Amino acid sequence: MYHNPVMLNESVEALEIIADGVYVDATFGGGGHSKEILKKISKNGKLIAIDQDEEALKNAFVSEKLKLIHGNFRYLKNYIEYLNIGKVNGILADLGVSSHHLDTEARGFSYRFSGNLDMRMNQKAEKDAISIINTYTETDLCNIFWKFGELQGARKLAKSIIENRENSKIETVDELVNIVNAIYPEHRRNKTLSQVFQSLRIEVNDELKALEEFLMASIDVLADGGILVVISYHSLEDRMVKRIMKSGNLQGVVEKDMYGTPITPFKVISRKVVIPKEEEIRENSRAKAAKLRIAQRIRNGN
Repeated sequence: MYHNPVMLNESVEALEIIADGVYVDATFGGGGHSKEILKKISKNGKLIAIDQDEEALKNAFVSEKLKLIHGNFRYLKNYIEYLNIGKVNGILADLGVSSHHLDTEARGFSYRFSGNLDMRMNQKAEKDAISIINTYTETDLCNIFWKFGELQGARKLAKSIIENRENSKIETVDELVNIVNAIYPEHRRNKTLSQVFQSLRIEVNDELKALEEFLMASIDVLADGGILVVISYHSLEDRMVKRIMKSGNLQGVVEKDMYGTPITPFKVISRKVVIPKEEEIRENSRAKAAKLRIAQRIRNGN
């Protein structure tokens, strides 16, 4: 299986699908969410699915109701305008890496394998993890590890990387793992490696900026009463989703009009974050960190 979607039923049900509505699966992946959405819309309905990974496009299936786009979901508004759709009734995004990314050695997303340090979701992108590890300054590497991985000892790791690459170019997962293992005690290594690889992946794919642009675009393309559903996996992206759903801005500050009425594009439906059931967590390791948030586009400013 290319990808086992987390909280499949919960996320699709949260869309409250209208049979003749128009919906967006912003992260097509293995097509699991798309297939469930298509079951619930009529022949007059429409689903736009997006994925930047060419390998995900191999999971495409034939349906007159489906339009699959090879691209980054940060350009959501552009795609909707190009297709001359107007507004959509619901948007679903399952963030982070897919099971396929983590389990494919050649992609370099996981420290469990020995492939090259790639980590590109779009394999035509110029910047990969090898270029970052071998060209960024010590300060830049330190900032990445701290900002995107909240890694303790980020400066020490960055310095060690600089010293090692002076001897030979760092190109493989094993080479980076050995550098990390030489610095951190054994009981901290798995957590540390997760933080390091997460940091590099976010930098390679510009994930947080892309997510910001996608979330802000969703405000513009959702119809009044339309629903936004997002599944996140780490605190950085979850915090951004929560703030924009709450306030419509990155700061999470709700502005008010002259009468003291909150000015926000969304009504948050999931006041408490939705998490996977224990059974799903046992069956799907990715589910352990998953958080589902739901918001509805406010109708006519009310």
